Amino acid sequence: MSEPAHASDAFAPHAGWARALLPHVDGGDPSHDVAHLARVHANAMRIAEGEGGDRELLGVAAILHDCVQVEKDDPRRRLASRMAAERARRLMSRAWDAARLDALAHAIEAHSYSGGVEPRTVEARILRDADRLDQLGALGVARAFQVGGRIGRALYDPADPRAEDRPLDDVAYTLDHFRTKLLLLEEGLVTVEGRRLAAGLAARTREFLDWFEEEIGLPAPTPSAAPSPP
Repeated sequence: MSEPAHASDAFAPHAGWARALLPHVDGGDPSHDVAHLARVHANAMRIAEGEGGDRELLGVAAILHDCVQVEKDDPRRRLASRMAAERARRLMSRAWDAARLDALAHAIEAHSYSGGVEPRTVEARILRDADRLDQLGALGVARAFQVGGRIGRALYDPADPRAEDRPLDDVAYTLDHFRTKLLLLEEGLVTVEGRRLAAGLAARTREFLDWFEEEIGLPAPTPSAAPSPP
């Protein structure tokens, strides 16, 4: 990944690591570019103020968490975070000892939604929440449609936009991605600050979905009926 002038400044206090490591990050995916890495880094540093953890390890993990990029419709997609963890381990092998490398690799591997690895350390929990925050709100919506356009996904299924009579398919339709992933992210956050930040962003995501469905002529969804008291 080519680094724009002064891009590393966005990674303070880890600008030195950013200058050294960003050239080794895969490029070509604008939804996982330097700006995304910087936002995840900023989210991680903010969450760490309350959660603690090793800030340097967390900063390097944020810089390298997408250092191997695999397209969303690639069958290897579930392995992307493991591949990134392995590259990060190699890149840092001369600087850190084995225990620290293990912690770095685990944080990167566990950040992925599709990878399904549970975060066991404070750094892994922070990085996962920091990355998921960037998939919510206006930025998350923009990134979802950016990815959809790049892989040739249709905006929605005109015959059944809400997938009421078909399986959800977010490889084919970007609107389905809201229900297969984006609307589910908030409930999976595991840090106090992450959950606090997510609340407003998730509301924006839901509001956008309401606007989108209104503009394509769908009626407002029927609220789920409250359960009857025993």
